[in-house]
Amino acid sequence: MNITIRFAPHPKRLLSIAFQAFVILIILLSCMTFPMALQAQENTVENKAYVVLLHGLGRTHWTMWFLEHNLKKQGYEVINQSYPSTKYTIDNLAKELGNTVEQRCTDPQRPVHFVTHSLGGIVLRHYLAGHPSINLGRVVMLAPPNQGSELADIFQENSLITFFGGPVIKQLGTCPTSIPNQLGTVYGEVGVITGDKSLNPLFSYLIPGKDDGTVSVESAKVAGMRDFLVVHRSHTFIMNSTEVIIQVLNFLQQGKFIHNQISG
Repeated sequence: MNITIRFAPHPKRLLSIAFQAFVILIILLSCMTFPMALQAQENTVENKAYVVLLHGLGRTHWTMWFLEHNLKKQGYEVINQSYPSTKYTIDNLAKELGNTVEQRCTDPQRPVHFVTHSLGGIVLRHYLAGHPSINLGRVVMLAPPNQGSELADIFQENSLITFFGGPVIKQLGTCPTSIPNQLGTVYGEVGVITGDKSLNPLFSYLIPGKDDGTVSVESAKVAGMRDFLVVHRSHTFIMNSTEVIIQVLNFLQQGKFIHNQISG
């Protein structure tokens, strides 16, 4: 009589297989198909422009990877690199942005678009205020504290928060003398997308009105913007939403958002 002995897979082996499956799923989701209208433009629109991505406070360029991936699919030349957001003041961060643009966007005939998240929008506004002659394309700001941050008002005297958050915490308040409120009206074609979904009920309790857990909807608005859109997304992950990526692409191509429901 033949006896077959079957060995159950080791738990570590099962964990490894599950992890590999998860990674494959993430890769497949990152390559998801966009609506046909945008797909058709991929090969017909001459996207010779640069797109500079700016992440938020305490983040890295990896948080903008999904955006970078999809912008490259549309033919843009994307500049996405980390900057020391928790180390320097906003004016010094703006100077660093200027160095990046000068070194990477070398063809003055090609427009330079910008897509920013949170603090990145304020750094960009500061940079543009001193460089009005740049061949500026279109700008999309994601969840920017354009009128200052209520959380910065609360935490700017907290030594632990300022130690980890850096000197920009004290510059991002809502008072009239804060940097966001001193920058004035934006120029050019600027679109703002912000969220109204919070993953932090404590912060939302401290922020007046609707918010994304970090920035209030009202604070995201800025004088001179061409278009404004509120999506049901959180501050932390707004840049990874398929809905938001589609809106970013549409604004860069057409100068406006799609004001109807897009799921994803």
